[in-house]
Amino acid sequence: MTKEDPLTSPPSPVGTVLREWRSRRRMSQLDLALDAEISARHLSFVESGRSSPSRDLLLKLAQRLSMPLRAQNRLLLAAGYAPRHPEASYKAPELKEIRQTVQAILAGHMPFPAIAVDGGGRCSRRTMRQRPCSKGSTLRCWHPRSTCCG
Repeated sequence: MTKEDPLTSPPSPVGTVLREWRSRRRMSQLDLALDAEISARHLSFVESGRSSPSRDLLLKLAQRLSMPLRAQNRLLLAAGYAPRHPEASYKAPELKEIRQTVQAILAGHMPFPAIAVDGGGRCSRRTMRQRPCSKGSTLRCWHPRSTCCG
């Protein structure tokens, strides 16, 4: 069995996730390290896979990067830790009040069209459905007889 050279090995998944969120927030390694009160060298080692971060460090970095809860769970999973925040389907019984609130907001937009999208950008609720304005047209009109959101 050969030992991998840490300088030439590919970045770890957790490092890739951290780097992606750091670039989304337009933060340098130094800026994030200072915010999280760790050394820039340690952060560099975490991103390159040369160091295994603790669960607490990952949560601190996620907080400093203002990562959404679902993204924090993905970060923890990439590092081999269990997710911290529970996830439930939109149709789960415990989210009944959320569904009612979304429906009330959409009802408040009537008679104008409105849609609610889920975390994946998919339409989950709507007030009206969308259809082509005319045959062959690329423009879309709101109408109750088409198939947005099913």
